[in-house]
Amino acid sequence: MKKKKGFTLRNICGESIIVAEGLANIDFSRIISMNESAAYLWNKVGTDSFDAKRLQELLLEEYEVDEATALSDAEQLCNKWLEAGIVEQ
Repeated sequence: MKKKKGFTLRNICGESIIVAEGLANIDFSRIISMNESAAYLWNKVGTDSFDAKRLQELLLEEYEVDEATALSDAEQLCNKWLEAGIVEQ
């Protein structure tokens, strides 16, 4: 999967928020807030393609977490990002 164009992570009042840039992406019915680890992953993947396995690898590099937990968290995050419409397959 890949990030959809037009979505940028910004720090707003100490919160990591995904901001839609451009009229095609504006949907004010939801605010997409990310915790520290989700924001870390968003920044690390950049414009590269990624999957849950890649996110797991990044989590293991940065945090003290076991492989099974990292993969489960990465899979859940991928699903949440897909549901939110900020990434595409």
